[in-house]
Formats: sequence, C-alpha cells, structure tokens
Amino acid sequence: MEATRFELTQSDLLLIPHHYIQKGLLFPKPSHQSQPFIQWIQLLETAFFKALDIFYPLAGRLVMTQNDDIQLTKSFFIDCNGAGGAFFDHVTFHDVTIADILDPLYIPNDVVYSFFPLNLVCNFQGVSKPLLATQVTELVDGVFIGLSANHCVADGTMFWLFFNTWSQICRQNGVVLDPPHPVFDRDQFFEGINPYLLPLRIPFDPDQNTNNTPSSTPISLKQRMFRFSKEIIAKLKAKANTEIVHLSPTKPINNISSLQAVMAHLWVSITRNRSYLKSEDKVKYIVIVGLRQRMEPPLSEAYCGNAVMFGNVETTTGKLLGKNGLGWAALEMNKMVVSHTSKKVQEYLKNWVESPNEIKIKKELGCELLTGSSPRFNVYENDFGWGRPVTVRSGPGNKYDGKLTVFPGSEQGSIDFEVCLRAQTLESMSVDKQFMETVTI
Repeated sequence: MEATRFELTQSDLLLIPHHYIQKGLLFPKPSHQSQPFIQWIQLLETAFFKALDIFYPLAGRLVMTQNDDIQLTKSFFIDCNGAGGAFFDHVTFHDVTIADILDPLYIPNDVVYSFFPLNLVCNFQGVSKPLLATQVTELVDGVFIGLSANHCVADGTMFWLFFNTWSQICRQNGVVLDPPHPVFDRDQFFEGINPYLLPLRIPFDPDQNTNNTPSSTPISLKQRMFRFSKEIIAKLKAKANTEIVHLSPTKPINNISSLQAVMAHLWVSITRNRSYLKSEDKVKYIVIVGLRQRMEPPLSEAYCGNAVMFGNVETTTGKLLGKNGLGWAALEMNKMVVSHTSKKVQEYLKNWVESPNEIKIKKELGCELLTGSSPRFNVYENDFGWGRPVTVRSGPGNKYDGKLTVFPGSEQGSIDFEVCLRAQTLESMSVDKQFMETVTI
C-alpha cells in the first residue's frame, strides 16, 4: 500500500529556500518518415504520466504547517494526494536551431532558459506550485525536453531515474514493462530522535526568502560548457596523487579520485582568473557529501530523497595559488570528504534536529564555488525512441557566481562542467593557456 504522507528530512529541509532542479536534454528531431511529430508528442505525454504514477510523491503537494512555539517554526511534509497539478507542456520555436544552442562560445541563457517550466520557483512554493513539470520544445531541427522538479521531494538520483523511466516507457511505445521500485520512505533519518521533536521544526520565513530570491540570473554572469576528456582526467588525477606523496611522504593517504582532481583543478584555475581577489582573501569550495553509504545501515540504492550534507574546504587565495598546487587542493577536498564518517553523519543528523539553524539564502561573495549534480547520473542513455541526446543543459534555478554543474560527457569517460561565473572571470579563463589546454569545447 502506498504511503500518503512523507515528512521532510534534515537533508530535504536544507533545500527549502532554493530553486527547483532544472535539467533538460537536446535531441535531433525525429524523422517524419517514422510518424508525424504530433504523435511523438502524444506518446511523450502518455509516458510522462505513466512514469509519474511510479514516482507518485511528485504528483502530490508540499504542505507547510505553522507550529505553536516561541520561534514560530515551520514543518513541512509531502501530501501524496495526487492534487499537485504536475503538467506536460508542448511549445514550438520556429526560429531556433540546434546550432543556436551548441555553436555560441557562451551558453545563450535567454534561449535555453525559455525551454524550462517553473523558472525561479523556490522549493517552499511547492505548497501552491506543481512539484513536477515538463516542457517539450520543438525546434526547427531538434527537440529540447526540459524537466523541473521540487528539490525537497526529489534529489538528483530520483530526478534522473524519473527521466530514465520516462524515456524507457516512451521507447516501449507507452507500455510499462520493467518499472523501477523507488523507495520514498524517510523513516531511517528519524531513528533515535526524540518523538517530541518530530516532525522536524525549522525557523523559516517564506516572505523573507522570497524577497531574497533573484528575479533572474544577473546580466554580469555568463555560462560556458567545459569538457574534460578521459585522457586529461587521468593526467590530472595522476598529477594530484603524485604531488600529495611529497606533501605527506610518511602518512598513508587515500587516493585522490578523478572528480576531486578535476574539481581541484577548477578551483585553482577559477581563483587564478578572479582578478578581484587579493592574496589574503578567503576562498571556499563547498562540496556536497553523499550520505547514502554513510548511514547506518546504508540507505537503499533505490532511495529517492535527499541524502546529503555540505562540507567546506577553506583557505586563502595566496595559499591556494602558491607552491602547494593541484595536489594540495585535491587533498584538502579528499580529507574533508573522508572525515564524514558514519558516526559524524549520525551526530550531524541528531544535532540538526535539536538545534536547527535558520534556513535562508546566503549572499553571493564571489569567492566561493559549489558543484552540483554528478557525473554518475545516467544522462545520455535517455533515448525516447529516436536516438540519444546530443547535449544536456540546466535552467536558471540556483545560478550564481561560482555554481558549477557537473554531468557525464557524451564521450565515454569524459566529464562536462557547466560553469557559471562573472563575465570577466570566464573571459579571462578563455585566454588562460594553462587552463584551456586541459579542456575541449
């Protein structure tokens, strides 16, 4: 029997003031020789709602309750009543081609952002907005499928699993043959917590956070896609692991991962090109630490809810760009991630409940980086029946100076980063030979 209500967890509530997840895929247009395009649209819509039946919390509504306490705290839960109004939309752009999206040096934000529904909607607004929506945009020679989902209800794993399921049903001509079995139950997050502290209560002012939400991505920001090939990633990883041996020759150190090496390379490169930073200025890389395997017992691989906490790696511009180099930056990230043991995670979850911090959007400082998404998500196997996508893009939600969105590359073993930075920083990176030698465009 399907549950009708899910309380939001500590990880879910961290995302309350932020925007929906927005990711989309660009495809060549299916041949009219197979069937009229309108029939593809009808099949896409049918398959969308069949996938929604499997991921039924996304068809529900977020509910916010006011608690009767001194702090006037709020609690949130998902009401799986099917009344959320998830919608499918089809629009046509008669003057936009695939080349208009792929050819420009910088991502044409005004074009790409128009491919997404629910732009700049905050997660807490799911009390009155759909938790899921899609827009299928027909181009001159292509199709863009944009999906927006409430991030308090769906994490990246659930988001892409929905995409994968939707494309599979469409590929099977609308028939559900081998559906996934997602796990939505969140009770494990509340084990060992005083029942009097449940549901979770947070100091949160919706009006304050709505006012702090930017109405659009600032004009001074630009975006660009950078691809790191399998060969370049291997070189960066080898370089980082060689350097850390010299940093700590007597102590056994966990190997630097491919992703940590690339992130460290980006941290150094971006900081080098942020010309406004002084040597003594503090710089920070916010790393999202997954909790799935750090819970006791580990969460099911099929768990579809947020399971993350944020870890910070901090230093100064001078130290990051000094003689320490790539290996030191990667090692600092590695040590921070490794420090998040199962014991530390359990303490964090317990302490969060007992002393929740006020959740609000932080001001942009221009000295931080944060990487969202994952190169492990199944992006390029989303074939709706007429072939694989040619690229992936994200919407305007949660974009600021320093937001890096990582995807698997279309070439095996490669990684793509969608980089959002101040225009002057990106322009400087474009003529930074040391950086540009490591990427393909």
